[in-house]
Amino acid sequence: MKTVRLNNDVIMPMVGYGTYQIPAAKTRDNVLQAFRTGYRLIDTAQYYGNEDGVGAALQESGLPRDQVFVTTKVQTSGYAETKRGLDESLKRFNDVWPEIP
Repeated sequence: MKTVRLNNDVIMPMVGYGTYQIPAAKTRDNVLQAFRTGYRLIDTAQYYGNEDGVGAALQESGLPRDQVFVTTKVQTSGYAETKRGLDESLKRFNDVWPEIP
């Protein structure tokens, strides 16, 4: 798998599993299958309505936090609203994957 070295020397996969248009009820199972296949980068968004399922799969996977990357997108405008949106996404992940700092 191709990777990229970030400025903090963390190695991140360049190819990820996208969750766009995966129904919320199926997200957990699909992301778990992606992990079993070898994916370590998961892409989601508030708009997709499936961040909870991604978080559930993260928790159930048993994968160490330092081996998995999650990208999400907030649907906001302006600094304060974007900050709130990010906090909301982190809360959805934290509810099921409490290791997120």
